[in-house]
Amino acid sequence: MTSTDKQELPKTFDPSAIEAKWYPHWEETNAFRPERPDAAPYTIVNPPPNVTGSLHIGHALDNTLQDIMIRYERLRGKDALWVVGTDHAGIATQMVVERQLEAAQDKRTNYSREDFVKKVWEWKEESGGQITRQLRRLGCSMDWSREQFTMDPHFSKAVLKVFVDLYNQGLIYRDKRLVNWDPKLKTAISDLEVETREMQGSFWHFRYPLADGVTLDDGRDHIVVATTRPETMLADMAVAVNGEDPRYASVIGKFVELPITGRRVPIVADDHADPELGSGAVKITPGHDFNDFEVGRRAGIAAADMLNMFDAEAKVVQTADALIPAEFVGVDRFDARKLVVEQMKALGRLVPHTVTAKDGEVTEHDAEPRTIQTPYGDRGGVAIEPWLTDQWYVDAKTLAQPAIEAVKTGVIEIVPKSWEKTFFHWMDNIQPWCVSRQLWWGHRIPAWYGSDGKCYVAETEEEARALAGEGVTLDRDSDVLDTWFSSALWPFATLGWPEQTGLLAKHYPNDLLISGFDILFFWDARMAMMGTHFMGAAPWKQLYLHGLVRAADGAKMSKSKGNTVDPLGLIDQYGADAVRFFMAAMESQGRDIKMDERRVEGYRNFATKLWNAARFCQSNGIGASASVAAPQATLAVNRWIIGEVVDTVAALDKALADLRFDAAANAIYHFVWDQFCDWYLELIKPVLSAEGDTGEATETRRVAGWVLDQILVMLHPFMPFITEELWHALGERAGDLIVAEWPQPEASVDVEAKAETEWRIALVREIRSAKNELGISPGARLNAFVQGANDQTKGWINGFWTGAQRLARIDFAPLDDAAPEGATIQIVVNEATFVLPLDGIIDIAAEKTRLTKALEAVSKEAKSLDGRLSNPAFVEKAKPEAVEKARADHAEKSAEAERLAAALARLG
Repeated sequence: MTSTDKQELPKTFDPSAIEAKWYPHWEETNAFRPERPDAAPYTIVNPPPNVTGSLHIGHALDNTLQDIMIRYERLRGKDALWVVGTDHAGIATQMVVERQLEAAQDKRTNYSREDFVKKVWEWKEESGGQITRQLRRLGCSMDWSREQFTMDPHFSKAVLKVFVDLYNQGLIYRDKRLVNWDPKLKTAISDLEVETREMQGSFWHFRYPLADGVTLDDGRDHIVVATTRPETMLADMAVAVNGEDPRYASVIGKFVELPITGRRVPIVADDHADPELGSGAVKITPGHDFNDFEVGRRAGIAAADMLNMFDAEAKVVQTADALIPAEFVGVDRFDARKLVVEQMKALGRLVPHTVTAKDGEVTEHDAEPRTIQTPYGDRGGVAIEPWLTDQWYVDAKTLAQPAIEAVKTGVIEIVPKSWEKTFFHWMDNIQPWCVSRQLWWGHRIPAWYGSDGKCYVAETEEEARALAGEGVTLDRDSDVLDTWFSSALWPFATLGWPEQTGLLAKHYPNDLLISGFDILFFWDARMAMMGTHFMGAAPWKQLYLHGLVRAADGAKMSKSKGNTVDPLGLIDQYGADAVRFFMAAMESQGRDIKMDERRVEGYRNFATKLWNAARFCQSNGIGASASVAAPQATLAVNRWIIGEVVDTVAALDKALADLRFDAAANAIYHFVWDQFCDWYLELIKPVLSAEGDTGEATETRRVAGWVLDQILVMLHPFMPFITEELWHALGERAGDLIVAEWPQPEASVDVEAKAETEWRIALVREIRSAKNELGISPGARLNAFVQGANDQTKGWINGFWTGAQRLARIDFAPLDDAAPEGATIQIVVNEATFVLPLDGIIDIAAEKTRLTKALEAVSKEAKSLDGRLSNPAFVEKAKPEAVEKARADHAEKSAEAERLAAALARLG
């Protein structure tokens, strides 16, 4: 879409019409991946959202920042590739399809595995990928022609190869360990899929009798243990005490005999037991608690020998030693909890919790009430059960070492750098990574179990049969791989690996990954591990971690709190450009963003201001520039604005190189609003309105058109829609703005022009401010007498006669004339004093009275606020938002007092 004639801009800026127009055009013209085979590459991969997902405010932030960088580098001439795609989201997608079946009175188990997977694919083709349409609404310039899906055939091939290669290298193995088990979904889940909820629970104390007639030094024949999960005592395998605790030194190595089951378990010494907590003794159930699992291993209990008392639905099953009474078998875990407490109480083994009231009355209760941090599955919605089961694991500790080295040596730069400490701590203490899931949807694990008792791992069943040899029957592992396993290959599998494609050779390593800090370990670190291992190079040069978008009060957004914000609703109301600019302007390294709809509205107003500025230019014969370099200029105001463009380009380049999105947005915002719209266009109005087609007017139109072009290019990464629309509306173009050239002014800052223009601006601003302070109408014309001006200032005054009349509404008196006696306003700019007589303009005495009263009132308010803020009790105990408001009010009142005092001083 190129322009042949200027399009007259409508009076009203309508974001929705522009967005609907330009995005399809960009996509149809392949503007997101222009043919630049000889250009330097620049590559970003999009964190693949779940195929079931929809755009939330976090996606809006993450993708806006990525789009700013990809559009910026595209404008700089790079072969900019933004890889886009979706994750197959094993659990989430299987749940969506299962819910559809349930709605039709159907269920997954009515189908064979193959038929169910077909249904999932059908859902994906019909309903999956909603979020990709929503990313287009945001303006994301992704290479949709190469859209990826983690279950695509080429991607699946890469996943299988990685699994097989790691297995053959001894870096993937099968082991019996504890996992986060979701009893509703009947699968292991990752830590990221676990959410901790505060639940009201109980803390029970039980007496475990010492075996063999042993007693403690104080004569007791039992040890008291406390637990929030009494049901797990049915699988207890030890009691731990601290080796330094003198109360239990004599019984370490002895045994207790468990009530209910009668099992004899040892008393072991372990630092996990804290002498300061409770009785100092801890029951150990290694098959159902992560801490206990480690204690059990330290005590010499092999994982294969750890007792498991639950089935996949968290119902009690018989243990290997068959000591669980029959009445417990088949009982749900929470019902088993009640039954254990009842039996322990009946056996006299429950230690009651005593409560003494204020009146001295003592009451006994079965347990102490406690608020318990309880893990829940974020999708299944039930309490997670630590469960001992056979799963596939990756030797993450070995894979982590090259990734750690990449960060230490600067091959990967983490921004902000403050995240490095967290990264190293986690990677240095990394645990084996459980990669198997008990689902039907996903990459099925390429392992076959033979009738000979061996396991054969291969990319295909044919290869597995060849490994097994004749006479061995094979049964494939029913599990699938964790989706984080496949997405860890995203930076290179999306480029064609394991095939050695030209795309892979050019665009790996990627240049930048932008990610929320919350997936640093679940995705980012794992990509670093897989990339360095399989590609021999880190997957990206920079890793930028942004914060969260929080509610206006700083609270974390959640559906349960009802404080989420729909980015699509914001786009509908204010336009995508305003939402994007808000995200950039508020993104300060290392900090979360507080949602502020007023700021979004303010950036919509910013877009409107630019729109109106472009309309002004159109109406004054200012149009598209034919030059990338700055035009020649003689007028100071034109030389000044060219220098401001030079400074703004430099500021943007530095900010984006440093990934300071807030600084970049601030630089272009203030240039557009302040220098260009508020001052440059005002300063050139007298030139443009001069009679006849003067050379100065021609120069000014040429410079103004060039500057407006530079604005559109510089602002384009932040506000792509309005800038593309204005680009074409202002005149004939050879192509779209999205593939234009980044500014190259080939000019420098003109110091003399900058000094003269900034003097003009300061003079006008001071006069307007003084009038406002004294209640004088902005349109009132005043005489101005000049005192103490040097020759340079006199020259500037002579060149600004008409401009001062128009902008400041003043008439300069002859430069040698003295000011008359009487009340005046005195304004100092540089070395010169400008004296403006007030006789006949205002009632001086009345104005002094008004200002004095106002100053007294506002000073009193400021002093009161200062007193509150100086009071430690208020600052420490009041709500943070109350303290923040008090500080803001104090700053506002103090500034108002200064303004009123200055106004009084002007009156003498």
